[in-house]
Amino acid sequence: MKPAVNKSLDEPVIDEDGPLYAAHRKVYPQSVRGSFRTIKWWLMVLCLGIYYLLPFVRWDRGLGAPDQAVLLDFPNRRFYFFFIELWPQELYYFTGLLVLAAMVLFLMNALGGRIWCGYLCPQTVWTDLFYAVERRVEGDRREQLKAAARPMTAWRATKRVLKHAIWLIIAWWTGGAWVLYFADAPTLVHDLATFQAPAIAYIWIGILTASTYLLAGYMREQVCVYMCPWPRIQAALTDEWALNVTYKHDRGEQRCSLKKSFDLRARGDRVGECIDCYQCAAVCPTGIDIRNGAQLGCIQCGLCIDACDAVMKKIGRKSGLIGYDNDINIRRRMHGKPELFKPVRPRTLVYASLITVICAVMVYGLLSRTLLDLSVLHDRNPMAVRLSDGSIRNGYTVRLLNKRDFDRVIAIDIDGPPKTSVHVVGADPVTVDRPMIVLARDTTTELRVLLTAPVDGMSEHSMPVRFRVTDLGLGEVASATDHFVLP
Repeated sequence: MKPAVNKSLDEPVIDEDGPLYAAHRKVYPQSVRGSFRTIKWWLMVLCLGIYYLLPFVRWDRGLGAPDQAVLLDFPNRRFYFFFIELWPQELYYFTGLLVLAAMVLFLMNALGGRIWCGYLCPQTVWTDLFYAVERRVEGDRREQLKAAARPMTAWRATKRVLKHAIWLIIAWWTGGAWVLYFADAPTLVHDLATFQAPAIAYIWIGILTASTYLLAGYMREQVCVYMCPWPRIQAALTDEWALNVTYKHDRGEQRCSLKKSFDLRARGDRVGECIDCYQCAAVCPTGIDIRNGAQLGCIQCGLCIDACDAVMKKIGRKSGLIGYDNDINIRRRMHGKPELFKPVRPRTLVYASLITVICAVMVYGLLSRTLLDLSVLHDRNPMAVRLSDGSIRNGYTVRLLNKRDFDRVIAIDIDGPPKTSVHVVGADPVTVDRPMIVLARDTTTELRVLLTAPVDGMSEHSMPVRFRVTDLGLGEVASATDHFVLP
């Protein structure tokens, strides 16, 4: 016998012969006021303010250096973040940042569930902003539902065009702001306005405008449910002590209307505090009913808490029917035990310790990193040449990296076979066997270095040779080791 099909919008449809995916149902979230809504407003303003304005913040790095505080300078292969300057050779710092971000997400999840999803995720922030524009132009949930059930009118069409125009402006500025992180922001804004910017800038602004418009304006909750991997990852990482936005069914069940609850209580029957007003479902931006338990679509934004608390206040009942809770406390309350929250437990200690160690290693690396770097590459073909006088010559490609914002003079010293002479191709040595080279500011310099040694000084077929460069002004030293070989 074919199972019954549940037609309720608040419960999943069971149909053996139905589609393998859920049909899209437009969500009309109702506006709400409360503590969590206020937190979300402030975080939205903070996040969007940082994103849109940060490219215009200046930071003085000296003459000739870019003065944009945060800049991904691809042409010169640099990343600037205020006083920090990273080179391509320091890509491991970005790896550390990714690992650190993952650990912070894990710690958030262990403490308060999907905090990232509900308050800080770009998809949540921009969707929230698009919802606010939609309500401002077309009205709140009730007005939108009424309009959707009626034929299209000229006034409604005008409002819809206005809404989409505002959405496109927001999406366009979002794409434009992202591009500003890759070039000097004021200059690029002028070039974009006068149509003098590179074509790639317009292409990426178009791509990012379209993606923001589609993701925040149309796909919305589908991004969270179907596209984003984090809900599935966090579900595997959570434990029974993690706080999540929860409907406290031990207080709420059995549900019934407010009028009916008075009658049942008058007769002495046990009645839950939930009056089935559906306000928690009406304000949900993903269209789920929190009373059905943990669900993939719940981003734990806390708006259902504000809605429920407002209703409880109106009917004179205790707030907190929906709140941050866990299953352990629900069971404890059912057995008459006090609630218990354990923020400090092995899981959170491990995450916090990893975050501390990663931060300490990265800070130590930044503070102790050398601003003079050296790498040596031995010639491969031929590896060694025998000269007419019988001596042996080896060739090397030496790369010197000057991360300072000023030129400096360095001396090259060699520790290798006895009586080894040094010659830098294309450079005149200031002193015999100790060439001195001027390194330009903030650049990589590649040198061709030839080492020559008499064969009678070679005790082995291959001997280690150490290249050492010294900044004659600051005393900084960098070194690298290779080998001097016989033919």
